[in-house]
Amino acid sequence: MNLVLRIWRQASAEVEGRFEDYPVSGISTDYSFLEVLDRINEDLVSQNQEPVAYEMDCREGICGSCSLMINGTPHGPRPATTTCQLYMRHFHDGQTITVEPWLSRATPVIKDLVVDRSALDRIMQSAGYISVHTGEAPDANTIPVSKSRADKAFVAASCIGCGACIAACPNASAMLFVAAKVTHLSLLPQGEPERSHRVRAMVVAMDREGFGNCSNHYECAKACPKSIPVSLIARLNREFQHAGLLGHEYGGPIHHAAHEE
Repeated sequence: MNLVLRIWRQASAEVEGRFEDYPVSGISTDYSFLEVLDRINEDLVSQNQEPVAYEMDCREGICGSCSLMINGTPHGPRPATTTCQLYMRHFHDGQTITVEPWLSRATPVIKDLVVDRSALDRIMQSAGYISVHTGEAPDANTIPVSKSRADKAFVAASCIGCGACIAACPNASAMLFVAAKVTHLSLLPQGEPERSHRVRAMVVAMDREGFGNCSNHYECAKACPKSIPVSLIARLNREFQHAGLLGHEYGGPIHHAAHEE
């Protein structure tokens, strides 16, 4: 395959960025998208030019760091697929592919295709944890959890925190991310002690970071590489309202809306 990758280049957050075209030839349909970026960088380095900065780690679709906007879609055209698991057989010979970073006020560009996603870390640090001692791994079998709750918790726990939901949302909302993290822990007995505090603190942290409001576009769930259902946003709203009835210290209504599927 012969392709042209139109890649966003930006030296730092303080300077303006631009698109640059990089022709690349001899690409196998079995290459992953990141392998194509590797090829481009190898050519740039051999020419004593600055390689394209992008993030990656596991290349197994489980870490979420390979966060790229490909032809206007987070992680590219394939549903339920991370960038590192996207293969070139899903493109056609001679195609021009536009590659951009996530773009939102809360995730500013650091360099080229790398953005600062520490806002998501700060949301997790606000209350995305449990404080009870859970013992060793075998001890988990001694705590009864119904199959239904365990399955729902597992679906929520599959969120890898990549931020595709934020990149896809017209409002740059982080509601699906927060909903997944809150739901995961609220469904399990180990997460019960901080349940009310957790949802209030994480929603407050989300708003403080400057993410937008949910207005029910549902683009978040469509873009999610782990198929997190949008119904979790409705559950987040219920958790938030329940915590408010308990009179927790974080006041004020939640300024987001969602309907359960």
